[in-house]
Amino acid sequence: MKTSVITTHYALLLGLIALLCSAVSTLVYQLTKGRIDDVIATQQRQLLGEVIPHHSFDNDVLATCRQITLPEAPFLNQLYVAKKGENLTAYAIQATAPDGYSGDIRLLIGIQPDGTVLGVRTLEHKETPGLGDKIETRISDWILSFNQRTFSVESEAQWAVKKDGGQFDQFTGATITPRAVVNNVRQTAKWVVTQLNHHPEWLAQFGVCR
Repeated sequence: MKTSVITTHYALLLGLIALLCSAVSTLVYQLTKGRIDDVIATQQRQLLGEVIPHHSFDNDVLATCRQITLPEAPFLNQLYVAKKGENLTAYAIQATAPDGYSGDIRLLIGIQPDGTVLGVRTLEHKETPGLGDKIETRISDWILSFNQRTFSVESEAQWAVKKDGGQFDQFTGATITPRAVVNNVRQTAKWVVTQLNHHPEWLAQFGVCR
């Protein structure tokens, strides 16, 4: 009988401790959630500003996000829209190149409706340090070579690394990584020019992506 009472006592005590820990965790989350969201939003705005010049939009680009799930374009993830007044000036598209040397390479691509690439940044990758990581601006300026290049269906063949007959440099000892990035930017630009521009309904129902 005594053992049963002691067991019940400890069970209640453990339950109370768990409840208190849960309450403290919830309180800490509620107190810090706003600050964390602000930091994330600031980082996202900074990245968007790197691929779309600030002077070309005056809307809250972060609030114009839409998830993209198209069977014919599985490489696309998210779409943002930049506007100046009522005029649509550019898109920011988050896309994934699945054929990197070490797996997926996530990119953020700023592009005008006419196919002019404003900027490209690498968001995430697992490429080999010293070789494939040259797709990062902190390592190399290679990814800046997309700036102000205009894609067209007629010039599509040029959107490849030089080893494949295109106009973009590959890395010494590492062709797979730049090839994956160039191909993904080309596919994304082609989608904008040949698909997105002709489907205004895709530019509706925006919100904030997380």
